[in-house]
Formats: sequence, structure tokens, C-alpha cells
Amino acid sequence: MEKNILIVHGGGPTAVINASLYGAIKEALKHKEVQHIYGAVNGTGGLLKEQLVELDAVNAEELELLLTTPGSAIGTSRDELEQPEYEKMADILKTKNISCVLFNGGNGTMDTCGKLYQACRRKGFDIRVMGIPKTMDNDIAITDHSPGFGSAARYIAQSVREVCADVKGLPIHVVVVEASGRNAGWITAASALAADNGGPGPDLIYLPERPFDENKYIEDVKQLLTKKSGIVVVSSEGLKDQEGKPIVPPIFQVGRSTYFGDVSAHLANLVIQKLGYKARGEKPGLLGRASISLQSPVDREEAILAGELACRAVLEGETGKMVAFRRVSTEPYQMEPFLVDIDQVMLHERTMPDEYINEAGNGVTEAFKEWCRPLAGGDIPPMISFN
Repeated sequence: MEKNILIVHGGGPTAVINASLYGAIKEALKHKEVQHIYGAVNGTGGLLKEQLVELDAVNAEELELLLTTPGSAIGTSRDELEQPEYEKMADILKTKNISCVLFNGGNGTMDTCGKLYQACRRKGFDIRVMGIPKTMDNDIAITDHSPGFGSAARYIAQSVREVCADVKGLPIHVVVVEASGRNAGWITAASALAADNGGPGPDLIYLPERPFDENKYIEDVKQLLTKKSGIVVVSSEGLKDQEGKPIVPPIFQVGRSTYFGDVSAHLANLVIQKLGYKARGEKPGLLGRASISLQSPVDREEAILAGELACRAVLEGETGKMVAFRRVSTEPYQMEPFLVDIDQVMLHERTMPDEYINEAGNGVTEAFKEWCRPLAGGDIPPMISFN
């Protein structure tokens, strides 16, 4: 029986979202029953407007470029959807004879995936829906980790090591690096890998899983300044106070979308104001998810695998599930993929567990670093200092 497949991207891109797209297309091309492979142009909005691009005609050379292309090659979105939109999407899929849909995204996208799956079931449509995990924030439930995180971890570790080397060479200020992650501190924590193999690493790390105490922060910095004159702090963009409020009021907030204030600048200003010491903030922002030069090879290969398995699963009759990863061993690194019911991951946010955060709440444990290292794709380049 002939089948048509649709691939939809949702949420913020990662350095390997196109690798999952590559995996799904390559797998679909192996199946003679697949007549068309479509991509929704700019996510669910494109589907609702019936704006689809044919991907089965892409030549081999262009297909390979997906592995080294940042952003989303078919476009993505953060559309706010209600029940009527899910019903309409199901009808469009039926009209266009699309029997398999792959959603590649994070928590919000898995929620969309699950709701479309439910809408198709209510209508009695034989349309299979499958999720491909994607998030640099690593906050999807159940799975050990998500494609997109390993590359973000490598980027922050390498970038923080470089900043630390700069500060060590000219130790005259406190530098605060702000990392992505609203409620989950995985990326912020990965900056600790900067210190691997004797490299220069961050002095303090503040995660959103712990209430931020301004006085404790100033005391932490003050104590360090008695020992050294150049300090590097890494903080999450989502730091909150004891009452659960952002330490810098959001500039704008609507639904799940929050436009945070500049946390790094705020923390740097606190040092200047309260300690009278020079400080500055740095905010890599989108660079952390757009860097192909620091793409983790492990992340890329697992992203390809997730796309392949999701495509194969729907063609074999699976639906209402997401591809996930289970850690078999860390040294040597080994994982195994499996399928999880989509309702177990719909907006269920996974944050850093207690055993990965140090007792003082200003750093991470060795257990976290051991877990994280293989995902970042190997050692980052060594550096030297005679200072």
C-alpha cells in the first residue's frame, strides 16, 4: 500500500535538527511503498496553510548538506494551537493522503504531536504519528538525553574554556557567561567540562534548579577575589529567587514564551555595585544552537538515528510514540533507543537531579560530568598557560 510521509519541525532549532531530517528522509527512501516525502514549511503553520515541500526529489549532494547546516532546512515555528487547529490539521492530512507524520521537536512539539495523534484517533483516521526528540535544553522526560543537547554542551564547554583562558591571561575582572535554559540547567552545567584535562574552567555555576540568593552569590564572588583577581561565572538565563520569580523581570511573556531580561548583565552589575570590582556579562545566545563548527559527532549520529528509527517505526505500524534513548553504560559510552508513549513526554519537563548539583548550589558534581562527557563528543582541544 502506498504511503505519504510528512515531517514537521517545531520549536527552536539545534545544531543537529537537520541531521534527524536527514535520517528520516534516508530511511523513507529505502521503502518502496513511500510515494512522497513532504516537509511542512515553517512548522505547523505551514501545515495549516498547506504549504508543503517535496523532499523525495532532493539530490544526494544536497541531502548530505543537511548534516552540516544549522537552523531548520524546512523551517520551524512556535505556533500556539487550540483544538480547532488540530482538527483542521487532521483533515488536511486526510485530504492529502498523508498516512505518516513525524514531529521533530522538544516539549511543546511533543505536546503538539500527542494532540494531533489524539485528533486523528477521534476522527477515525488511520494516520500514524511519531515524535523525534530535539532540544538543546535536554528537558524532555523519560529519555536519557535528547539530540541537540550534546552539541550545545560542547559549544558552552569550549566557549567557557576560551573565556577562562582570556580571563586568566588578563585577570582584572569578573566575567559572567549566561547560558540557555529556562527551567533546566543542563547546558549551564555542561560548562563545567571546560575544566577537563587541566583546562581553565568556570569558578561558579548557578542553575535554575536552585533558588538564587543574591547575598550568597556576592559572598561566593567575594571569597574567590581573596584568592584570584580574575573570575568566570556561568549562570542560567532562568535563575529565580526564593519565591520562584525571575531574578531579572522578563521583558515580555506570553504563553510558554518568555523573553528574559539580561541575567549576565544583572549579575555583573551586582558585583560592580556591591563589591566595587570590574565585571562584565557575556551572552552567547543563539550561537549556542547554531554552531556547526562545535557540533558534537555523537550528537549528530544519534540525531540521524532518531530520525531513521521514527520513520521506520511509523512505516511498521507504530503510532502515538516518541523515540527515546536509554543509557546502557557511560565508560565505554553505550546507549540503546526505544519507543515511549507520547503521553509520557507531553510537556513533562526534565530538570537536573539533585545528585548532579553540588551541596553549595554553585557548581556541579563529578557524577554530572561523567554523564555529560560522552554526549559532548570527546575532549575539547587542550590549551597551555605559563602564567
